[in-house]
Amino acid sequence: MKSYQFSTGVELLALCEREKAPISAVMQLREESFGDFTRAQMRAEMAKNLAVMRASIQKGLEEEHESVSGLSGKDAQRLSAYSGDALMGKTMAEVCAASMAVVEVNASMGRIVAAPTAGACGILPGALLTLAKLNRWKEDALIDALFTAAAIGSIIAANSTLAGAEGGCQAETGSAAAMTAAALVELQGGKPAQVLDAAAIALKNILGLVCDPVAGLVECPCIKRNAIGAANAVLSADLALAGVPSLIPFDETVSAMKNVGRAMSSDLRETARGGLAATPTAVRIKNELGFQTISN
Repeated sequence: MKSYQFSTGVELLALCEREKAPISAVMQLREESFGDFTRAQMRAEMAKNLAVMRASIQKGLEEEHESVSGLSGKDAQRLSAYSGDALMGKTMAEVCAASMAVVEVNASMGRIVAAPTAGACGILPGALLTLAKLNRWKEDALIDALFTAAAIGSIIAANSTLAGAEGGCQAETGSAAAMTAAALVELQGGKPAQVLDAAAIALKNILGLVCDPVAGLVECPCIKRNAIGAANAVLSADLALAGVPSLIPFDETVSAMKNVGRAMSSDLRETARGGLAATPTAVRIKNELGFQTISN
C-alpha cells in the first residue's frame, strides 16, 4: 500500500513527484489515508471553513463592532474606504483591510477560523478571498488552496511551532504568511517547488518577530501585523511565481525559526512583559483596563 505521509518539505515534494500531483492533492491523499473521513467529507469541512472566513471578512468590513477593551474596531473599514488612494494600490489595500477585518471580528468575540491561530486568523482569508474576486478563482480551487495551506502548516507544526507563546509572532503571523503564499502560488499554477519557495520567503521575511501583545490582548499590534503578513504573503508568492527561488530551503527556514524562537527571551513570547507591551503607553493601557502581566 502506498504511503502518503510526510513531515518535511523534501518528503512532500517527493510525493508530488511520485503522484504527478500538486500539493493540495497530496495533502488530501494523506488525510484520506488516515481513514477518519472521506474525500467528500473533508472538502465539505473545508467549504465550511471558507464560508466562515468569507463571513468574518464581510462582518469586519460592513458591520459596526468594537472589542470589549475598546482597543480595536473600524480600522479595517478605514483602510478599505481609503483603498482607492492607497500608495500600494487598491487591490493590496483591500487585501490588508480584509485581513485586519477578520482579526477585529475575533477581538470582538466574533466567529473566525484559526489559520493557523486566532492571532494570525486574518492573513489567509484576507489574501485568498480578496484575490479570488480579482482572479475569478472557483470555489473548488479555493478549497484546494486551503489544503495546500494546511500542508505547509502541518510541516511547520511538526518541525517547529505555531504558537506565539513558544516561538514569538514569527510562529503565528509568519506561519500564516507562509501558508498563504503557498496557497496563492498553487492557485496561480505554480509548481510544488515554487510553492515551497514562496512559503520559505514569507517565513524568512518575518523571522525573529516577537509576540508582545499590549495588555496581553490579541489586538495591538496583532491586527496590523495581520495586514503586514498578508502583504508579505502576496509579495512572496509573486517572487516565487516570477522564478525567484529561496536560497535557504523551506525545511531549513522552518528549523531556523524554531531556533530563533528558542533563543527569544520569555518576555518576548506572548507574556506581555517586553517589546511594545512594556512601553509606557502600553503599561498605562494595561493599568486602565485592570489587567495583570503574566509573571511566570
